[in-house]
Amino acid sequence: MADIVAVNLEARALFVDFWIIGDAAREFPENSWEEHQALQICNDIMDTFINGHGTQESIVRGREIARKYIGNVDTSKVYDTEKEPLVYAIGHCHIDTCWLWPWAETKRKIARSWSNQCDLMDRYPEHRFTCSQAQQYKWLETLYPKLYDRVKSKVKEGTFQPVGGSWIEHDTNLPSGESLVRQFLYGQRYFESRFGERCKTFWLPDTFGYSSQLPQVCRLAGMSRFFTQKLSWNNINIFPHSTFNWVSLDGSQVLCHMAPANTYTASAHFGDVNRTISQHKSLDQDNTGLLVFGKGDGGGGPTFEMLEKLRRCRGLSDKTGLLPRVKMGDSVDDYFARLEKKAENGTDFVTWYGELYLELHRGTYTSQANNKWNNRQSEIMLHDIEYLATMATIKDSSYKYPKKEIDDIWEDVLLCQFHDCLPGSCIEMVYQDCDKLYAKVFVAGSQLLNSALSALGFADSTSNHCGLTAINTLPWPRAEIKKVPGSKSEFAVVQGGPGVVSVEPLSSTSKSTASIKEVSDGVFQLSNDCFKVQVENGSITSLIDLAEDREIVAKGQKANQLVIFDDKPLYWQAWDVELYHFRSRQELPSGQSHIVEEGPHRVSLVTETKISDKSWIKTTISLAASIDGQSSYVEMSSEVEWQETMKFLKVEFPVDIMNTEASYETQYGIVRRPTHYNTSWDMAKFEVCCHKWADLSEAGYGVSILNDSKYGFSTAGNMMRLSLLRAPKAPDAHADMGRHHIRYAILPHSGPLDHRTVRTARNFNQPLKLFRTPSTSPPSAILSSIQLTGSPALVLDTIKRGEDDEDVSRGELPNRKGKSIIVRIYESLGGKARGCICVDREVLDVKKVEKVNLLEDDGEEVGYEEGRCKIELRAFEVATFRLQL
Repeated sequence: MADIVAVNLEARALFVDFWIIGDAAREFPENSWEEHQALQICNDIMDTFINGHGTQESIVRGREIARKYIGNVDTSKVYDTEKEPLVYAIGHCHIDTCWLWPWAETKRKIARSWSNQCDLMDRYPEHRFTCSQAQQYKWLETLYPKLYDRVKSKVKEGTFQPVGGSWIEHDTNLPSGESLVRQFLYGQRYFESRFGERCKTFWLPDTFGYSSQLPQVCRLAGMSRFFTQKLSWNNINIFPHSTFNWVSLDGSQVLCHMAPANTYTASAHFGDVNRTISQHKSLDQDNTGLLVFGKGDGGGGPTFEMLEKLRRCRGLSDKTGLLPRVKMGDSVDDYFARLEKKAENGTDFVTWYGELYLELHRGTYTSQANNKWNNRQSEIMLHDIEYLATMATIKDSSYKYPKKEIDDIWEDVLLCQFHDCLPGSCIEMVYQDCDKLYAKVFVAGSQLLNSALSALGFADSTSNHCGLTAINTLPWPRAEIKKVPGSKSEFAVVQGGPGVVSVEPLSSTSKSTASIKEVSDGVFQLSNDCFKVQVENGSITSLIDLAEDREIVAKGQKANQLVIFDDKPLYWQAWDVELYHFRSRQELPSGQSHIVEEGPHRVSLVTETKISDKSWIKTTISLAASIDGQSSYVEMSSEVEWQETMKFLKVEFPVDIMNTEASYETQYGIVRRPTHYNTSWDMAKFEVCCHKWADLSEAGYGVSILNDSKYGFSTAGNMMRLSLLRAPKAPDAHADMGRHHIRYAILPHSGPLDHRTVRTARNFNQPLKLFRTPSTSPPSAILSSIQLTGSPALVLDTIKRGEDDEDVSRGELPNRKGKSIIVRIYESLGGKARGCICVDREVLDVKKVEKVNLLEDDGEEVGYEEGRCKIELRAFEVATFRLQL
């Protein structure tokens, strides 16, 4: 039931007056006259109300008494004084795109929350409301068009302010580099096409740590500012800055402000205003702070009560003083513009280099393993679709680049990268929705791949009379030993590329072979030309690099040792793993091993390990014959039945390597982290994020651990641990329960960490696929018509069509004449690198080459002569080039 009432507006106003003056009496220093006066004013109001028996006259009189302390606060004119503010308040409604509710409920939350804000703007002229996430705007546009038009009118007025520039408020640890690019590309294009402007400030208050390459990607997407606050959640160390320059791996920087009130959902209390200055850690450089207020996580946003409280806080500051002066009516961009002006005028903001590691929620690198596998596979699939579709448009004029279909897939993948979804901290219903969405993505992607291959002259066939072929979609030559489709024992060596690669059947007399034998009861030896591996009870007790005559496994230790830990965090099950979980380590004893492949091209040994009465893991250790010029590695493939409760499964690799730092792949680069606990800052990184590899190297030698879908890792001393599975019971009671398939590998290497690890890990994640085609000589020139030569540190990461080419554009933004190809290249090892983009002029007629930003704006023309474009990239630089045809 609902009651229909007539609100006594004066009584309601007096309630807020008394609230704020009462806060002053409680929170101002006891030895201050302001505290004593606040207490006296409150007593006077209460006496007047009681003596007047609560009549309307006593209420009006009470308000008159309140004005002695806070002034006239009944209109927005309270903010019109010339006195300098210190606190800039901005309304915000943080709506988790999914979390404890599915996407369907989020769509309703958006409509309810944003319509309320439009109403408040009509009643409170000073109210400014900022909101991020292009996906949420698109849902509103699609499902609530009249409300969207109302929002759009408020955007035009400047009261409803889009911010952030990204598709959703995404996780930044787990998505690939190209995914980070697309978050901004799709986000900025949406905001520009709907509202006529791009965002200048990246807004991400609530994700679980911030990748070291974000400043560079932000800059390349047209944003020089960054707002967050999540590092205030650190559970070991206090982050030392509020306003600072954040510097990326390549040297790019953005100006960062972290809300000193340590929240993005402030209730606009007296204390929130006060803490914006009292908790400010950068007052030596700047004495202003941003106060972000409004009900959040589940939506809602600012309320009339919050706006009334802020009016009183401002009136109190002007009339009485002591409370930092708050201002309404400015935007987030206005706030950052003032900071940038100060920097221009000589203010030297402190600098933070590298990742903003959150000392909390470390379990999110591992939770919901299936969702993470789907993400990795969809990123790989999209890379191949864009590459093949781009080349198909060059070869076949009747083939139309499937821009809409690619956009739809990207938007779905980007949606699933939301900062609770991909990390694994949502309810079960969300992951059921994700599974359906990814299934749709893979079906649509498969159709696009087949269509592009068909246009390129490839047609998969089931006939054994057709020739075998394969396509290398990676930008370097590679080689693999593959089992021939339809055969149980035939193998072929697949090598070459980029583009079409040769497939040569292998005979049992091939020069390079692999062998396996049982040297004693339960002890097996696997060998190829590079390694001799000894396996006992499923663990690797010896791994010898034959060329270097070097043992890889630490003396008396066991690699590929499965271990399990109790995983009972203090608060947040799906989110957290605590340092003390290491104390519960238990080795999992393995059962019998038996040989499943005996060579000569690949040997394999399988071992089943019982985890509990309900859980088991079957691990296959494989070693393929070595191939000249290709790094050899020991591969593990595991099938896991996982039915545990609050346990953490890992696999250990104690290596005979010494270094105080380990290296981990991140987006477009490498992060180096301590292998020791010298300080609390070192200790806090006991579990970290990596992408396709982690490496521990010393002068002259190292070991890399590769994976196909895992992100959690830890290195302590010489012990490298890959995190495999967790079993949290909240908020999803069935998280990770069921069957899993996991691949990882040990890659020893002579010399330092270099391009061999980068390339081998990429190869490991994108195995070559053999298929039969009626044509024994499929077209090859088109697929290798763009190549990158020069430094092996350079990686040609993406080939796609220009967003606004006239034959591709969907009309959302102005077309560009002609056709163009976009290539994205990055330096992967951390040093200046030179190379050359080489174009086959018989296939591609390139008129000019421009270096552009991520949004593909017109850029600087670079030299291009006779099919060659020389380039130079600084350490970890991401560079995008447009080849205009």
